[in-house]
Amino acid sequence: MQSTISKKLSCLLLSVLGLFAICTQAQNISIATGGTGGVYYPMGGGLAAVLSKYVPNMQATAEVTGGTVDNINLVGSGKPYLGFGMTDAAQDAYTAKEKFVNKKQDIRALLVLYPNRMHVATVESTGIKTMADLKGKHISTGSPGSATEVMAFRLLEAAGLDKDKDVKRERLGVAESVNAIKDRKIDAFFWVGGLPTAAVTDLANSPSMKIKMIDHDANVVAMNNKFGAIYFKDTIPKTTYSGMQTDNQIASVANILFVHSSMSENDAYTIVKTVFDKLPELITVHAEYKNIKLSEQKSSAAVIPFHPGALKYFKEKGVKFN
Repeated sequence: MQSTISKKLSCLLLSVLGLFAICTQAQNISIATGGTGGVYYPMGGGLAAVLSKYVPNMQATAEVTGGTVDNINLVGSGKPYLGFGMTDAAQDAYTAKEKFVNKKQDIRALLVLYPNRMHVATVESTGIKTMADLKGKHISTGSPGSATEVMAFRLLEAAGLDKDKDVKRERLGVAESVNAIKDRKIDAFFWVGGLPTAAVTDLANSPSMKIKMIDHDANVVAMNNKFGAIYFKDTIPKTTYSGMQTDNQIASVANILFVHSSMSENDAYTIVKTVFDKLPELITVHAEYKNIKLSEQKSSAAVIPFHPGALKYFKEKGVKFN
């Protein structure tokens, strides 16, 4: 009899311990960022560190990726991912258009982050001063799987240039584009990123080269006429990169942090709350974190629907939606 009771108690204890182990097991989550020369990667690294430090039982790591399109596909797989990305590509994914025809992705926004500025960069020795001057030139329109490529194609079209006929095109990330400019292998490159972007700073600081940023804000109206009110006129201040003579008049698009719709409401809520609670710490990682504001959390800015967990946090903070 004693032996039977002992066995039952042992089984009960093992069951309790098993449940405890399950409940306390760390949740691993990956953060899909971008290339190492851009802004998503350091921001993702900072976010991973903050989530791992402050969210109980969560271990987050930042991954190098090709950019927004890759990130959407990773999040869309349903695996535990957070993704950084641009709203134009996110809208395409959510509505199954462009690169996502017949591949609708079930993604939801957590946060509107910061404006992603389109850089059309060259150096003075190329003689390129306007978008029209790109005709016949050798350029990079961004890496495969990036939203830089999506927006670059749209900007070229709005400027009256055929991406396949009017330019010689490479598909390079921002760091690779800068190296190609230095080696005189390309004449200019497109890059959509935050300020400052490390790789562009590297080009601006390169000896015997003077950076030239091409104005293109005049094309925003044509882009929005075709793709919806996603893009907006913006400025890269001349103090951003060494050698800039004037402010650069550009097109920008909003960035969002997004997840799969299957993420639990509690996890989504906790991630959003942690970002706002720890913003001072995140700002020390990258200055673009200072642009994450409750006042910018709008459905029109996010383009795709917010996750219910994010909406719960915003409601607590009194954010009003249209």
